[in-house]
Amino acid sequence: MRPEIRNFIRESKKGSEKIKTKIARPPLYEKHREVRNTKIKTKITKIMSSQKEDEQHIPVLLEQVLEYLDPKRGESYLDLTAGYGGHARKVLERTFNKTQATLVDRDQNAIDYLSSQKEFASTEIIHKDFLSASRDLMDLGRQYNIILADLGVSSPHLNNADRGFSIKFDGPLDMRMDQQQELTAKTIVNSYSEAELVKLLREFGEEPKARRIARLIVKHRPFASTHELANIIARAWPGSATRIHPATRSFQAIRLAVNDELGQLAAAMPKWLELLAPGGRIVIISFHSLEDRQVKQFLNSQAGDRYDAPLRLLTKKIVGAEPQEIVSNPRARSAKLRAAAKIKTKGRRS
Repeated sequence: MRPEIRNFIRESKKGSEKIKTKIARPPLYEKHREVRNTKIKTKITKIMSSQKEDEQHIPVLLEQVLEYLDPKRGESYLDLTAGYGGHARKVLERTFNKTQATLVDRDQNAIDYLSSQKEFASTEIIHKDFLSASRDLMDLGRQYNIILADLGVSSPHLNNADRGFSIKFDGPLDMRMDQQQELTAKTIVNSYSEAELVKLLREFGEEPKARRIARLIVKHRPFASTHELANIIARAWPGSATRIHPATRSFQAIRLAVNDELGQLAAAMPKWLELLAPGGRIVIISFHSLEDRQVKQFLNSQAGDRYDAPLRLLTKKIVGAEPQEIVSNPRARSAKLRAAAKIKTKGRRS
């Protein structure tokens, strides 16, 4: 570049900076803009909360679920986390067997929705967590040709500020999937000791700054809302400019503790094997490494070349979402699917 051109560009930039300084927006404008942005955020929150919950929830990995479950006419179906019936609708369209289907969910809102749908009128609907429901179904001697477990929180949980799952929307510190249980996020945050919080954040959130965050929580509590907690946790990560909020791992850890998600999963998977009929298929979808690790270890322990292995793996690696699904449903980005089939020659194990 010629020197005179370089100098001209340099002087032009200086002039632009001077102009910007002269037309700097007054404090009153900045205050008005802040108030306006707050109003917009509040309006968006109200719209998301008032939107029908079933419209908010798009079933993840639907095509992959149908591929590995491979529903056939007349087969029985157990959905252990039915939610708003997104997967169940498509499965039942292929089995034509609603009377031998069981839909389970621990969330009262989901149960109310499923019960209100005519298409599920002849389908068994159970309001329990999947571990309790699995125990009950085993006691009844039930077995199913296809079983699905879509773990984690749903979009309605995250989009409804009152449920207290979301960092994005301010709400009470709740995080209960089952609204009838007593333990809430508020109880954990405001009553657990610093040592207990450190252990929780490390084990369930894999949080590298667990000790610093626990210390901040103890120092600034009591907390009543999700934004109060998220803002304090963010102080442990000064200058963080990542796409993920600094409190994401901590919120995950607290949610897992509130709902005993990992404990229930570990206890339930052996029961799902018992509930799966010979020749049946099971699909489990997880959303973070802690869940997926448990699922992988369990399925691998029950499959293999040994003569007494009850399962055959249908997926040797994680099956994830295609790029086009992630665009339309960002939640699918974290989805991890694993599948297995029960070997036909094996009888039901006692």
